[in-house]
Amino acid sequence: MTDSAQQEQQVYQASAPADRQAAELVSKMTLDEKIMLVHTPVGFALGDRPKPEGAVGSAAYTPAIPRLGIPGLQESDASLGVANPAGVRPDDRMTALPSGLLSASTFSPTLARRTGELLGEEAHARGFNVLLAGGMNLIREPRNGRNFEYLSEDPLLTGLMAGETVAGIQSRHVVSTVKHYALNAQETGRVQADSVLAEGAARESDLLAFQLALETGQPGAIMPGYNKINGEYASENAFLLNRVLKGDWRYPGWVMSDWGATHSTEKAVMAGLDQQSGEELDKAVFFGQPLKEAVESGKVPMARLDDMVRRIVRSLIAVDGLRHPPQPRPSDEASHAAVAQEVARQGMVLLKNSGGQLPINAEVKRIAVIGGYADKGVISGGGSSQVIPAGSQRAPTPFKSVFTDTMVLHPSSPLTALRAAFPQAEVSWDDGADPARAAAQAKAAEVAIVFAWQWQAEGTDVRDLSLPNHQDALIEAVSAARPGTVVVLQTGGPVKMPWLDQVGAVLEAWYPGSRGGEAIADILSGRVSPAGRLPVTFPAAESQLPRHSLPDPDSTTAMPGQPLKQDIRVDYNIEGADVGYRWFEREALKPLFPFGYGLTYSRFHYHNLKVEPVAGGGMRLRLTVVNNGNRTATDTPQFYLSNGSSDHGFVKRLVGWQRVTLKPGESSEVAVEVDPRLVARWDTGQVKWHIYRGDYQVVAGAHAMDEALSTTVHLPEAWLPIGGRSQ
Repeated sequence: MTDSAQQEQQVYQASAPADRQAAELVSKMTLDEKIMLVHTPVGFALGDRPKPEGAVGSAAYTPAIPRLGIPGLQESDASLGVANPAGVRPDDRMTALPSGLLSASTFSPTLARRTGELLGEEAHARGFNVLLAGGMNLIREPRNGRNFEYLSEDPLLTGLMAGETVAGIQSRHVVSTVKHYALNAQETGRVQADSVLAEGAARESDLLAFQLALETGQPGAIMPGYNKINGEYASENAFLLNRVLKGDWRYPGWVMSDWGATHSTEKAVMAGLDQQSGEELDKAVFFGQPLKEAVESGKVPMARLDDMVRRIVRSLIAVDGLRHPPQPRPSDEASHAAVAQEVARQGMVLLKNSGGQLPINAEVKRIAVIGGYADKGVISGGGSSQVIPAGSQRAPTPFKSVFTDTMVLHPSSPLTALRAAFPQAEVSWDDGADPARAAAQAKAAEVAIVFAWQWQAEGTDVRDLSLPNHQDALIEAVSAARPGTVVVLQTGGPVKMPWLDQVGAVLEAWYPGSRGGEAIADILSGRVSPAGRLPVTFPAAESQLPRHSLPDPDSTTAMPGQPLKQDIRVDYNIEGADVGYRWFEREALKPLFPFGYGLTYSRFHYHNLKVEPVAGGGMRLRLTVVNNGNRTATDTPQFYLSNGSSDHGFVKRLVGWQRVTLKPGESSEVAVEVDPRLVARWDTGQVKWHIYRGDYQVVAGAHAMDEALSTTVHLPEAWLPIGGRSQ
């Protein structure tokens, strides 16, 4: 290395603030180097174009600037594990994490942080320093094909879980995104859909979730969605990017487009987009030569380009990514698989357990396992987040997907795991293709377990909430032959259960990841007591939803680069900020299962609810929880707040929760401190949060519809700035 290069590399100083370090590095760059950093090609072979030289092989790659010590950007999809598109990295061995919904069902920020650390460790060991993780779209539409990547319908739960995941990733010197900012709640027509929502409602729901995630995890990058928001594409929406994100929230990281979601040069740049990603999927490399010419002609100020580049470099420095570039090395596969199994155990949700059907008696002699490819593995969702561990198998998809015609079964067979858990029993298998044959096998057994599934994938929404492939008929036939039938669901979101009254138990296992089969067996056998709570409402019917049906997918466009068809206007003002359980509360609807619901193998009792107002509009909430059962188990008491005022009131909002594990007869006080923004309404004119003077109802219970304890607290008026601290 030359003396000059050494001097320039020393511009990076570990003791200097990230912004100053980044600005100094940018001042040393040529115009071409700056332009190179703000547009990224796809990082694997695409058509006739080979994999870019120097790319590890994944979503995108930008070359390094060695003379300044700036590593290349090696980017990978990673919501549920480090993805390997088209198998570009042979013999790659990645951990497939449980779905986002399963992770959120743990209600455990601690586990979210650990999964983030796992993602960061595996990414760094495979040569990646940017992860397209942090999927956190608020679940407004339960039929959305990507809900399995996301977390919940509640802004507090979504924001905290996403933020902790990001913090875990970035603790391993890897930049993480959060995505898809914002109001990107369906796949049908996703590249042309216009999400319409008033500012106040957005600030109290979807935008609040992102704000909380940014505060908690400080992600180095944020990715807008493909959709429009109130008439403007998210990737060139000045209100969303410049005013809210970079202005109100003072976000210091960079805004990268989704792949194929850049539509212009000057407009996008000046609206706040910092990097064009996956440029081959766009109509042009807008941030390449066109941007260079715009800067040279003065149409785009050099200061704006410098700001774009500084944000990218600053985010690398903030995770110490210049001193600790990714180094290919082996990962601790066994410990990572154990983390995946523990998350799956803690997030599976027991929805029904009549007569103590579960756990299965250890002395049982004959168990019939039926359906759901349980002899091969566990279901996973499709699309850019797909992780394919070694040994995965494939099965036909129930509908056409833009990404694949097969679904991946992660190599963790529930049948094999159940045989290991019940070595004394004869555990038989039937694929469920013939309901009469399956019913006969169930009748001959002491216990029948039906594995049912719903596959979801990026680019396609499910048309309704029914199980595909006539599985309802299978469950009805088996449960008629064997009373007390156990149903294990592997779904990407809520489903209807017309057979619910006929079965003995229902376990929602979601998409449980690399050790999903073992985790299912742990719960069914009683080795682990279920602890998950629903992060989404399960409707009884589609007619209960704000939008009873979705547009015909054949009349819309879901993939970038395809010709646009009819425009779609999605009116989220119907529910406004009242997403999910709030909508059901507002409309007095009874769901199949409410948000926050989940059973254990024990019983819990709550008492002694206390409310302590805190200066500035917040409050501290406490209660005592007692395990009245005969097993050690985990409970998750939840606190909700509402205001019944006719002009500025609101329905129940989740304002806090705490997981607690107790032995039989043991009690514990749980306490939460309420973020004052959850007590407030957004005032668009003042650009502040407003807590109105008056009475507020505090409810504590086991789920959103449970009012085990309640009280009223009177709060004085308060005004809060954007960040939530009182004035």
